[in-house]
Amino acid sequence: MTLTEHTADVIVVGAGPAGSTTAYYLAKAGLDVLLLEKTAFPREKVCGDGLTPRATKQLLAMGLDVSEQAGWLPNKGLRIIGGGMRLQLDWPELAAYPNYGLVRKREDFDELLAQQAVKAGARLYERCNVGAPVLDSRTGHITGVEAKLGEEKRPVTFHAPLVVAADGNSTRLSLAMGLHRDEKRPMGVAVRTYFNSPRHDDDYLESWLELWDKRGAEDRLLPGYGWVFGMGDGTSNVGLGILNSSSAFKELDWREVLKAWCASMPAEWGYTPENMTGPIRGAALPMAFNRKPHYTRGLLLVGDAGGMVNPFNGEGIAYAMESGQLAADVIVQAHGRAAGAQRELALERYPRVLQQTYGGYYTLGRAFVKLIGNPKVMKVAAQRGLSHPVLMRFTLKLLANLTDPHGGDSMDRIINGLTKVAPNA
Repeated sequence: MTLTEHTADVIVVGAGPAGSTTAYYLAKAGLDVLLLEKTAFPREKVCGDGLTPRATKQLLAMGLDVSEQAGWLPNKGLRIIGGGMRLQLDWPELAAYPNYGLVRKREDFDELLAQQAVKAGARLYERCNVGAPVLDSRTGHITGVEAKLGEEKRPVTFHAPLVVAADGNSTRLSLAMGLHRDEKRPMGVAVRTYFNSPRHDDDYLESWLELWDKRGAEDRLLPGYGWVFGMGDGTSNVGLGILNSSSAFKELDWREVLKAWCASMPAEWGYTPENMTGPIRGAALPMAFNRKPHYTRGLLLVGDAGGMVNPFNGEGIAYAMESGQLAADVIVQAHGRAAGAQRELALERYPRVLQQTYGGYYTLGRAFVKLIGNPKVMKVAAQRGLSHPVLMRFTLKLLANLTDPHGGDSMDRIINGLTKVAPNA
């Protein structure tokens, strides 16, 4: 490797949705970007694989072909089940977002985004395991990263005046820079698997507001929610999300809970062990800005590394991509300034932009998490709320964060007003 091959304007660590989106917008603006991915594509990630209109908007902005011919399965809205009720809600008609969502397996979803970044000019290194940050001994600023490259794990040092941590919930880079998770912020866990099923071509995402553990002498209502997403390829993605606000969070084996929940489903759906096409896998859902600051000493955090998952619904991809675009915009402006105080002034805007964009909404989400951590509250909410379609349409907009920021209907104005008055914390 020559010096120029491992030197760039920006290093992005992690080629998931957050990292690839950041790299795409940086490269599109003419910056030299290194995108470092520890695994090789294609690779699996634990996810529900369902994308709301918010995420769909980001894919369209990056110029991806999201047609069915290109392997995407569109969906019309959300089907909510709970409290003995079943309510089917279409995605809202908005100026700011499309009226459809999408489904695609993470197995090749991330690769599509990474390749879009490469087409824009980013330089992708797969099998690049990033270790310690390289620090300026005088200022403490990050100026690069140490890495092991390829199957032979060859030591390499990459250099750049700015580094983006897009390395997920574990974010070793952030930890090495002294940024630790705020234990007071909500954390979730998602577990999921795939089944061969006749329900594979469902054109609604399905959310179950009640999770019943039926393995004991008495049925037990658990905190969290379940999902069933048809993949359009003969399989369904079936999983559940659990919040750490619950006393049951640590005491239960959630893989076993998922098995028990699937066993309670109608037999004709095929959610049985013999129809399972892969193992049950789990992953953490870092929510509501659970790691801060989002900029410090030349390092910006995007996506799960900065705890960007929506606490209302566990959605991470839309916020990973949006934060990547926001970070790229700030970096482009900073890059156009002289190194030193002027550049730092521009970079310090990034946390403020995130706070303005999500702060109030995430504050509301943290309050919501505390409420639904109580199974009794969740049960009453499901039973009472689902019988009121207008209330549920409002709830769908709130939970999916789908409102028109300017104008919009009365529901939009109420939700936007709530997020503005909620404390930015």
